[in-house]
Amino acid sequence: MTARYLTPMDSMFLYGETPQTMMHVGGLLPFTAAPDAPDDFLRRLMDEVRTSMVVQRPWNQKLKTPGFLMNPIHQWVDDDNFDIDYHVRRSALPAPGDERELGILVSRLHSHPLDLTRPPWEMHFIEGLAGNRWAIYIKVHHALVDGYTAVQMLANTLSPDPDSRREVLFFAVPPRRRPKAEPVRRSPLADVGTVLGRALNVTKSVPDLAKSLVNLQLRRDGDFKELVSSYEAPHSILNSRIGRNRRFATQQYDLSRLTDIARTSGATLNDVVLAICGGGLRRFLGELGELGDKPLVGFLPVNVRPSGDVGGGNAVGAILSTMGTDIDDPVERLEAIRRSTAQAKGALVRLPQESVLAYSALLMAPAGTQILSAMTGVKTPMPFTFNLCVSNVPGPRQPLYFRGARLEADYPVSIPIHGMALNITCLSYAGTLCFGFIGDRDALPSLQRLAVYTGEELARLEAALGLATPDPVKPAKSAAKPAAKPSAKRAPRKRTSPKT
Repeated sequence: MTARYLTPMDSMFLYGETPQTMMHVGGLLPFTAAPDAPDDFLRRLMDEVRTSMVVQRPWNQKLKTPGFLMNPIHQWVDDDNFDIDYHVRRSALPAPGDERELGILVSRLHSHPLDLTRPPWEMHFIEGLAGNRWAIYIKVHHALVDGYTAVQMLANTLSPDPDSRREVLFFAVPPRRRPKAEPVRRSPLADVGTVLGRALNVTKSVPDLAKSLVNLQLRRDGDFKELVSSYEAPHSILNSRIGRNRRFATQQYDLSRLTDIARTSGATLNDVVLAICGGGLRRFLGELGELGDKPLVGFLPVNVRPSGDVGGGNAVGAILSTMGTDIDDPVERLEAIRRSTAQAKGALVRLPQESVLAYSALLMAPAGTQILSAMTGVKTPMPFTFNLCVSNVPGPRQPLYFRGARLEADYPVSIPIHGMALNITCLSYAGTLCFGFIGDRDALPSLQRLAVYTGEELARLEAALGLATPDPVKPAKSAAKPAAKPSAKRAPRKRTSPKT
């Protein structure tokens, strides 16, 4: 029997688990069926899962002490009573199912917690989609794997060959170059050399770490004028207490449109993503009467794995950036974001991985105030640390297939929490960028409207930079719950959203 200890960051995702703040991430993967696929393809696949697929680690591992989430020495151990029928399930839309109905189903599935007495993941085969399509929805607890690892494992599952019929599902395929499982240790402190080595690295970088923190929190001149500190985010409806129910919306754009903007403006792809999301939020909140004078602040996760690391667990740092919601001009907004992210990333350049994680923890620590304020309903005059999370995960560059079925998109489904009712995650796939918007159902009415506005802001930015804009302007695809009737308190002007 083998086991592995959770890292402190892995454990934090367990500590954050509540009935309202569920710490699982997911993905929606729509496929176009293979030309030779039988009508009962998913039924046959389900039978194969039950009878012949052997589940590999970490997908057959559960928490050793699931009833004690605050255990400081949590372990993942093999589940001797693993039940594949619990983890892999079939769902069906009333045929022919459309994108709206698919979005409603995913919103509902993502609103249910994972059972932490079992290996914390589920996969749902979804049939009945119009156009000879079907989909997979996957969710997994963030303590088991991070987004980077999940994407790598998915890529290892699928094939670039449309004629191949040998692929098996990700949980039955050992990850390529997977590191050897660690033996059970009597204490996580047994690996003293590793612990001391990491501590030494942090100690050596203390001066640089201290300098970075001083520049972040105190200096506001010269090269640090645009650096966003931990105390600059305004109060917003995005920072409310959340419930357990979710809204999910998606958009998919040609990646070349965003990279053309980045190349023309001297910004990065991530900057362009922030700019169109900031523009969409400016319009969305403005219609709700909730747009303040100060710009929203985004929390941006940063992958800090060394080159060649194949993943497993969590190794994620963080920076803060303006979202430019106080700026109407799209080019000026992009430039403000470019300066902000450049200075934030510059603060991390000279720090080793352990110090980046320490810096990120200190950067995000004041967010406890906004989380506590959201949970208790007690207002605080102090500024918040961030308003939303925006993440960008690199994905496969070429089209992928599962037994001849073409993967059309890979939409991430992430995590809202108390004090952060909106999470936007992007994943690149085969020349496109797939956006997943996940938000609290009650705090954010008409979330699909925000998703649509990002496409319109993308077109505005292209036009302002003199780049060609597709005509008509509309996203490639969308799968989301339709706009709900807003509350009387902040009812927006009625409008018709473009078909997506």
